Amino acid sequence: MMKNLAIAVLVLLVVLASGSLFVVTEGERAIVIQFGKVQRDDATGDTKVFEPGLHFKLPFIDSVRHLDARVQTLDDTPDRFVTSEKKDLIVDSYVKWRIDDFARYYLSTGGNKLQAEALLKQKVNNGLRSEFGTRTIAQIVSGERSALMNQAMEQASTSSDELGIEIVDVRVKQINLPTEVSNSIFQRMRAERAAVAREHRSEGQEQAEVIRADIDAKVTVMLADAERNARQLKGEGDALAAEIYADVYSKNADFYSFLRSMDAYKASFNNKQDVMVIAPDSDFFRYMNASKGN
Repeated sequence: MMKNLAIAVLVLLVVLASGSLFVVTEGERAIVIQFGKVQRDDATGDTKVFEPGLHFKLPFIDSVRHLDARVQTLDDTPDRFVTSEKKDLIVDSYVKWRIDDFARYYLSTGGNKLQAEALLKQKVNNGLRSEFGTRTIAQIVSGERSALMNQAMEQASTSSDELGIEIVDVRVKQINLPTEVSNSIFQRMRAERAAVAREHRSEGQEQAEVIRADIDAKVTVMLADAERNARQLKGEGDALAAEIYADVYSKNADFYSFLRSMDAYKASFNNKQDVMVIAPDSDFFRYMNASKGN
């Protein structure tokens, strides 16, 4: 009997001990809920936040809520914003945040991260919408993006204090035009580029015609000059040949006549099938008929 009682007491002590201990891991913080209220420090009245390690609580009375103390990233779907020119933009952004006041965070969000991010996104988008609404597209994409993000972060930080959240950073990743606007702009750009291309082609064809006509004229002139020079050279050559023939003829007319006759014989009887009808006493056979061979 005493043994069973001891075992029961031991089991009870083990259960009470296990219910009195809780562990906070690295990267987490914990708060204790007692009778529906967040446990506070008796001395300072501040929320009692438990650091990583082993801690004690009242079993069956205190409940522990573990909260992520690391920097979180809220990267949601892109949203539509309107500029001061009433132009729509699709803005893709992200937010870096962490819990600053664990008690306020728990009371405002119930410790639910999804609910906290939904509320935070709304506040950040309100700040971005306000900043986009005071700027034109040219100002946003040229050099004021950093100022826009800083001011949006300041506005969002002011409104996110009620959630117990500290906004570490707000960044705009990408800014695009809506699909219907982008298609219209692209079509206009294509039409403008096509018009420029047609103009360049027209100018190129015109220049090609001018160059071609100039080259054709130069070729015509060069051919005419070449033909004139050829005729001149041929005339000079014929004159020189005639002069040489005359000079040779004047030195020995009979020998020159004999050579010319031999050339004529050779040319006339070059082909065996050639037929020549001529009188035997013709002057053509003068050197063949000469008995003395002179």
